[in-house]
This record gives sequence, structure tokens and C-alpha cells, in this order.
Amino acid sequence: MFNIKSKLKDKKSAKKQSKYKSIFTVDAYEDRFYKQYNNKIEPKKKAEYNTSNYVTSYMSNKDLISSVIEISNSIPEEDVDDTIELKTYEELGLDQANTYIISSVETTEVDNHRHFQVFVTEPETIQERFKQVLVDVKFIDLIIPSPLLYKTLYANKILHNVGVDCFIYFTRYDTVVVIYQDGEYLYSKSIEHSLTRIYEKYLEMPGERMDEDKFYKILGTEGLKSTDSDYQKDVMKIFGEVFIGINDILIYAKRAFDLESIDKVYVGSEFGPILGLEDYSQTYLGHVLSELNFDYSFESDEWYLEQFQCLMALTAIGYLNEEDNNLVNLTQFYRPPPFHMRPGGQFIISTTIASIVGITYPSVYLVGAYANKLEIHLLEDKKTKLTNIANNYKKILANKSAISKKLDAEIEKLDITYSSKIKTLSAIYNKKVHYKLKSESLYKFAGDLKKHDVRTDSISSKNDSYQISLVSESSKSITTLIKSISEEYFDVIKNIDISEIIYDTDTGYYRGLLKVDLK
Repeated sequence: MFNIKSKLKDKKSAKKQSKYKSIFTVDAYEDRFYKQYNNKIEPKKKAEYNTSNYVTSYMSNKDLISSVIEISNSIPEEDVDDTIELKTYEELGLDQANTYIISSVETTEVDNHRHFQVFVTEPETIQERFKQVLVDVKFIDLIIPSPLLYKTLYANKILHNVGVDCFIYFTRYDTVVVIYQDGEYLYSKSIEHSLTRIYEKYLEMPGERMDEDKFYKILGTEGLKSTDSDYQKDVMKIFGEVFIGINDILIYAKRAFDLESIDKVYVGSEFGPILGLEDYSQTYLGHVLSELNFDYSFESDEWYLEQFQCLMALTAIGYLNEEDNNLVNLTQFYRPPPFHMRPGGQFIISTTIASIVGITYPSVYLVGAYANKLEIHLLEDKKTKLTNIANNYKKILANKSAISKKLDAEIEKLDITYSSKIKTLSAIYNKKVHYKLKSESLYKFAGDLKKHDVRTDSISSKNDSYQISLVSESSKSITTLIKSISEEYFDVIKNIDISEIIYDTDTGYYRGLLKVDLK
């Protein structure tokens, strides 16, 4: 089990930037590399090993579990790490038999309680993710959870640390919605629709399909305003689903964190801005969209700089200059110590010195003998200290193992005692609470139709799915109805979709088939 106390200065990393000639940023998910030096930044074709590089990477939100842990401020400082670790296992329901990397950073203190933002991942996950790139770079000095990359925008005054900002960034591996309040990280949530998943859904649609590289190229250059009408129609439908999911996350965040509103929404992708998303932001989120493409004052010949690379470089600069010691660092891949500090190096240096002394001054062999005795004494002293440390850790592990076994035994007894009662209560609860009457649902939908001046000429249902044929004099009334239903019933609606709104020239009405799936 690992616990990284990020609020303390990392002595291996918090050195002045002058020690390193450049910042080398690594995207282990896409094998993408940038190098920043002398205020310039440029992409590199492959990874490189250079001890003068300060190597920085990030961990995707999809590979992390994040939460806020609250502890009493009466807990002694030396027990804080253990307390955070135990509460993390308990509140997140982590498997006691597994090992996790748990990293924490203190945020606020409220009502005599300290709050810590924790990020959790498994050692196997981080080892597997960086295994290939480590063949070339050998070490990684700084690994940052991707939701924390945006903090450097406020530290460098690129954004003002006032209000609530939402960042949405599409990559092939993950698309994550991140929310900051007054310049501090608040919440993050990955959605299903990474760029890879968007392409997979595109392949599932009927018609002739283009290959993946061409798909991404058009998305990055023409976006949703492509001249290919079939492509445009399919992608617009997929992004409709994307923004419904994003809207659900924003509604949850507002309620969970008591937010009055989202002030700014920034959207971007690893390919650059996606054209045509403005209408979706207005329709589904009710916000004017801003590009997630900032001016970092780096000199570059590239038309577009991948944003995570720039954010990593800027974060590393602040970390090296000790401007942000309160930063989570997940790295397990430390650079080797200098040659003279390695055991092998010390042995070679000692041997070389002894040989020179022996050849040059044959009459003073005795000095070498005394030097060897002194070295042996120092090593024995070091061995004693390390043995004491090892014994202390063994004692801690033994205590934790005993506590774990005791808790397992108690859990097993409680499980046997209450399992039958839980099953009975769950069955009763599901019958009373989750059973839905179709008449009740239809009554509510009828009220919404009347409220928004929309009529229907047919309604059909199957299980928890409804198909309502909508008729209105205004397409805006239909759009407003869909948005209202999405916001008001988000906790009971699994999916809401309307394929298209058609103007009927014979009747002068707009028509559309609304599909609603209840949870």
C-alpha cells in the first residue's frame, strides 16, 4: 500500500528549474511527446533519455478514483496519513486485499474538520500504462492527475480565479468534464464518449463508413460543419447524445455542490477546436461555448499546440520553481541517484582511490586498511538504522493485518445476520418505490406538452419506453420541451432522443418523433 502526502515538498522534484535544461512532456496514452526549453515548445517524434530533461506526464481521469475525505483536525499530524488511508478504503469500498496508490492534497477546513482531495489508482494500472514509454525515457519525475492540470491556468493568471468554470476535453482514450470553483478543483467525471467511442458509434450507423484516420481528420478540420452531408448528419446525432450526458453531469454538480450556475464552459480536443459545437452548448447546456485553446506565451511553429502538453509543461515549471508545492505527484518511476551516491559508484570510487594510494604510496597501506575499517563501520551503522526502519514497517503491517482480519470477521457475522432482512426490505422497497404507473408518466408528459404548446397525434409505449409523435407550430417549442423534460426528469430518464424535426408543408406544422426511455 502506498500513500503519497503531496502537501509536503518532494525533495527529489522541488529543485530550482535551473538544474534542468528542458521540460519533456509525455502522453503515454497516445505516444505523444513535447519538449519545452528557452520559452519554446515543439513536438518530438519519439521519447528520449536525457538526465537534463525534467520528464512530466499525466494520469487520465478514467484510470483514477477521486473523492473528498473529511477528518477531524484534532488528529495528530503524524497520524493524518494513516487516517486518510483507512477512511479512503472505508468510504470508497476498496478491496482490503488489494494494494492501491493513494495520493492526497489538503483543500479546506470547515467546522473543525480538514478536507483532503484523494486520488486512487492501482500500482498495476500505472505500471502497465507507462511500461512502454519507460523503455526510452527511463524515469518520470512528475505524474499529475489530469483534472489538476487546469490549476496552472489560474496560477499563471491565464484565467481569473473567480466563479465556476467547466472544462470539457476530448481525447481518444477519455473525455472528461472537470469543474473548478474560484480557481480550485471541485469535481470531475469521465463520460462514455471518448473520441474512440464516438468513432465506434459512427461505425455502427448504416451506410458507407470512412476509416478512422480520415474520420478524425475531418472532425479536427471541419468539425460538425462538414461538406459531407452523410458524415455531418451521423456526427451531429452522436454529439447530441454526448451533450445530453454532459448536461446530466452539470445538473448533478450544481445540486451536489450547491452551485447557482456555471459561468464558463471551455471545450476542446487533442486535434484542436471542434467546429459546430456552439449550437449544442446553447441548446443542451444553455451556455455560450469558449474554446479550450489558451495562449501560454510559448514560442512555436505549430498551428495548434495539444493542450495537455502545454498544461503539463506549465505545471512542471511552477512545481520546479516551488510555486505549487501543494500538488499531487503519482510517479513511481524516480530517476537514479548521481553516480557517487550509488552503492556501485561508491565501491568503484573507493576501489580507485585505494588503488592509487596503493601504487603511489606503498608505505602507507595501513591508511587504506583504516579507511576500509571506517567504511565498514559506517555501513554497519547504516545497516542498523535500516534494520530498525524495516522492523518498524513490519510492526505496522502486522497491526494493520490484525485489524483487517478482525474487521473481516465482524463483517462476515453481520452479513450472515442481516442478509435475509436486507433482501426482504429491498424487495418491499422496490415494489413500493420503483414501480412505475404508466398512467402517471403519461399524465406528467401531457402536462408538459400543454405547458409548451405542443400537441401529439399518437403515443405508444412498451415496458418503460415511450414514443410520442409531436406536432407544433414552432420547432422552438419542441426543442424547449425536450430540454425541459431532460432537466426536470433527469433522475428517472435513461435516454431521450428525437431523430429530427420536419416541417410539414401540407399542414404548416413541425413534426418529430420523441423517444423516451425511463430508468
